[in-house]
Amino acid sequence: MAVATLGEKEGCGREMQLFLIGYIIIEICEIFTVGEFPLSGKVRVAFTGIHIGMIIATTWILLLNAVVGYQVLDDGTPLSIGLMLISGAVLFIGTGYITLDTGYHWTNEFVPDPNDHYRNIALYVLYQLAPLVFLVAFYVLEAVLVLRILGEVRPMIYLTGAAILFALGQIFTYVISPYICNGTAGKIDGALFETLFTLLAVVMIWVFWSSITEDDWPIASQPAGYP
Repeated sequence: MAVATLGEKEGCGREMQLFLIGYIIIEICEIFTVGEFPLSGKVRVAFTGIHIGMIIATTWILLLNAVVGYQVLDDGTPLSIGLMLISGAVLFIGTGYITLDTGYHWTNEFVPDPNDHYRNIALYVLYQLAPLVFLVAFYVLEAVLVLRILGEVRPMIYLTGAAILFALGQIFTYVISPYICNGTAGKIDGALFETLFTLLAVVMIWVFWSSITEDDWPIASQPAGYP
């Protein structure tokens, strides 16, 4: 999918390509964080920092893709790409630092209190709340763009399908996972299905994006001239 976006004219696929690259990095990190890959505790903490940092950076870049759709900035320009990369890097570095500080106890500023259910407000906001806000804002902005500006309905099927698939993945993670884990004696859990549904959701986002890009818009036929 990331390669296919290069086929769009005038560089209008570069922003979406950044999102897809971010998603690929997230999935690689999940092999070492969510999976049962044998790692030392310190190495796993490092991958967790990258993982969580990339989640918030990638969802932020996805939101900016929706903003770019309103032509606030020209697609594929150095300014547009640069703003995405810089802002995403700031979120990645900040979130990664908080995660690593939590795991390595560099400053003891973010160490969760075991007497308070290991609550960590900073990580909760950055890992759970902020990406959810970005995703909801992306859906709303794209829905307004498609329905009010482009006057199309079909792309909303793809966008809504992506939202449903993502929601199913979260349900498997937070609701169904304990039952799967207990039923299989710990062999698998909801993370397997969350990864699958998230992958399908990303595919649907790419299909949605492809359906609304300029190359797919109908071009009015020109009247034939007289000889």
